[in-house]
Amino acid sequence: MKSLIILTTILYLADLPGFAQIKADMIITNGRIHTLDQQNSVTQAVAIAGNKILMTGTNKEVSRLSGKHTKIIDAKGKTIIPGLFDSHLHVIRGGRFYNTELRWDGVKTLKRALEMLSEQARRTPPGQWVRVVGGWTEYQFEEKRLPTLDEINQATGNVPAFILYLYGKAWLNKAGLQALDINSETPNPAAGLIEKDIDGNPTGVLIAEPNAFILYSTLAKLPELSRDEKINSTLQYMSELNRLGLTAVMDAGGGFQNFPDDYAITDSLSKLGKITLRLPYYLFAQKKGSELADYTRWTSLADIGRSDGNHLNELDYRVAGGGENLVAEAADFENFLLPRPDLPQTMETNLLAVLDLLISKRWPFRLHATYDESITKDLAVIEKVNKKLPINGMPWFIDHAETISEENMQKIKSLGGGIAIQHRMAYQGETFIKRYGKKAALYAPPVKRMLEIGLPVGLGTDGTRVASYNPWVALQWITTGKTVGGTQVMATDNLPDRTTALSLMSFRGYSLISEDKNKGRIQKGYLADMVILSDDYFSVADDQIQFITANLTIVDGKVVWADQDYQSLAAGKLPVIPDWSPVKYYGGYQTK
Repeated sequence: MKSLIILTTILYLADLPGFAQIKADMIITNGRIHTLDQQNSVTQAVAIAGNKILMTGTNKEVSRLSGKHTKIIDAKGKTIIPGLFDSHLHVIRGGRFYNTELRWDGVKTLKRALEMLSEQARRTPPGQWVRVVGGWTEYQFEEKRLPTLDEINQATGNVPAFILYLYGKAWLNKAGLQALDINSETPNPAAGLIEKDIDGNPTGVLIAEPNAFILYSTLAKLPELSRDEKINSTLQYMSELNRLGLTAVMDAGGGFQNFPDDYAITDSLSKLGKITLRLPYYLFAQKKGSELADYTRWTSLADIGRSDGNHLNELDYRVAGGGENLVAEAADFENFLLPRPDLPQTMETNLLAVLDLLISKRWPFRLHATYDESITKDLAVIEKVNKKLPINGMPWFIDHAETISEENMQKIKSLGGGIAIQHRMAYQGETFIKRYGKKAALYAPPVKRMLEIGLPVGLGTDGTRVASYNPWVALQWITTGKTVGGTQVMATDNLPDRTTALSLMSFRGYSLISEDKNKGRIQKGYLADMVILSDDYFSVADDQIQFITANLTIVDGKVVWADQDYQSLAAGKLPVIPDWSPVKYYGGYQTK
């Protein structure tokens, strides 16, 4: 009892001004620190010890924690925010292929996109392909149109090329058709999706089936990088995300992302302490009809990690649950070029079996559902399982939910779930309007109503294929309601203010997985993830939000990205390999 009184007294005294407590490892001064604490305080300085925030306050208050070994960083009046958390991004898969991909994300003109295609074709060695793998739309171009097959063939010549357009369709050039041995004798896939001319010769255009399986299976046939190149590629991709202010990502798995084999690169980087993002990941069922077998094996093979504030590479790279694809029949699609699908009746039995397993094992889950009709069927199964195996606070949520109804939002709330939304409408808003009309787009998704009824809601990107991985495009879309092409799609009364929007990519995002008690804010006791911004997010013009980057990114109390005045605080940039990689010449997200 005596020792308890002494400990309590020490802890009390440690909070008093001037008490000789732990000294900070790092102090950032002279900032405009938007803490996102319960009062939305804006302050000057923050002190960090280890991977935790010691305190925030004025320069004078925080300076009391400075010691002879404390690193002092002058923010020079710049805006500082909590690190961004993308609740739906495909990092593990994206990292393996990042160095192979020519990114059209952010390119302003089709003319420039085709120039890049031609330049990359000239440097791509025999045996490799030029690949543009999503993250762009014709509406971002000044020309407001897609490339033609003739333009693609002219730009690429005899070098095989694969160009993916969202989840809508892809182009294979003539050299690509030859490399994959696709000719007039090649039978059409089940959905009849290779376009052919009047003589039966493939034109080079591969139209997506509803779930994009043929597109992805074609992409999976392309040559991969070596192990060393994949390691470099993953490090480059994480650095690119850090450059944009991301400090955490929830990886949603993805097609052709097999566990555990395709996790070997990030597994090895985690063991070496080289992962620079908090990276909980979900396991995505890969083969229709084998989903229950997959999850039965995975739940016996992998332990669900619970992040409890330990250091970055201990529990923040871990299996976090099942999804976003639990069973193929339960997943609709987001290709608005095609009509809304109806989920088959057999979906209920198959989904029920998988959810029975996951909930009995206390595995959190996430479910891909674009349309309210799909969500209705999914929720009927979840309600049925919950009656015999109560979810009881275990994290689960719906991904996407563009057309969700009031009734289904209320059901999700009553079942203790949440919703992860993404900026897919920033890239497909015009296409959505053409199919469903302007009125339907106004509340797709109804983000303000989700927040009003108290649902946990997180914002993400769904990069790298159906949309860009740039979180600032997501923040611009959700605060303005405009697509990357400038079309107003969302109603003004459906738009959160900038502070609320930012919270969707910080502590609110963490609430989806019940980890918002020590993450997503800049306040005492929280994990030290924060970003000094290149520009003031709270005051820049609406159309300039997309161009914000990080001058300094801190994850777990360590600098993982620095540029301009702060370059000396970070390790030198890793050279890109292989030498022909588009990333070496263009980087990632483009600004021109």
